[in-house]
Amino acid sequence: MTTNAPNMHGSNEIGKQIEYLARVLKTPTIRRMWAELADRARSEMWSHEQYLAAVLERQVNEREANGTALRIAAARFPATKTLEDFTFDHVPSLPRDVIAHLATSTWITKADNVILLGPPGVGKTHLGIALGIKAAQCGYPVLFDTATGWAARLTDAHNAGRLPQELKRLRRYRLLLIDEIGYLPFDADTANLFFQLIASRYEQGSILITSNMPFGRWGEVFADDIVAAALIDRLVHHAEVITINGDSYRTKTRRELVKTNK
Repeated sequence: MTTNAPNMHGSNEIGKQIEYLARVLKTPTIRRMWAELADRARSEMWSHEQYLAAVLERQVNEREANGTALRIAAARFPATKTLEDFTFDHVPSLPRDVIAHLATSTWITKADNVILLGPPGVGKTHLGIALGIKAAQCGYPVLFDTATGWAARLTDAHNAGRLPQELKRLRRYRLLLIDEIGYLPFDADTANLFFQLIASRYEQGSILITSNMPFGRWGEVFADDIVAAALIDRLVHHAEVITINGDSYRTKTRRELVKTNK
């Protein structure tokens, strides 16, 4: 749509023209902020280029923030967990340099995987969610669920005859998080569905898995050593595998609380 040149005989007309153009361009931040930034530009003697850059930067920053919030909401995290809140001192064996690298989310670009192994309570889920949030902040679509939640989703799709369509839909997410593999065993049919999920994402999309079971016991989880081996083979081919050792943070906190109250 073309518009007439702005009427330079009055600031009110110019303001109306800017508001109209911002509405047509669907840039609500510019519509809301242009006048305030114009006043600042005049008082601080900005050039035209500096003013334009400031207005556009505000619009881009707000759009990116809104996009991040939408991606985090769509990921269905059970809670908000960040790396900044993680108690690294509780797990001194955790390689902080590796975690810092994973926080850049560059591994998702390469469709690599991350696998966090360790006993309950050492922070695997916290780290998984935190890395998922970092990925969302970097612009990647993310989806979280527990292993039992994924099993239910895949089973429902299979029973409805739409498993291929569901696997295709899930490829839209650059990162899938599968939490708590190992807490409950799966039957052979469910294990096969997990294999199809992992195979469909091999070198196509990233997976982050947390598990309380070492790889040597995944045969117990997936009802078959051969299926478990096939899963592991595809997962670790391009993966960062981190084994977290230590006591349960929850148990330690409870012990300290009991000791304090004595």
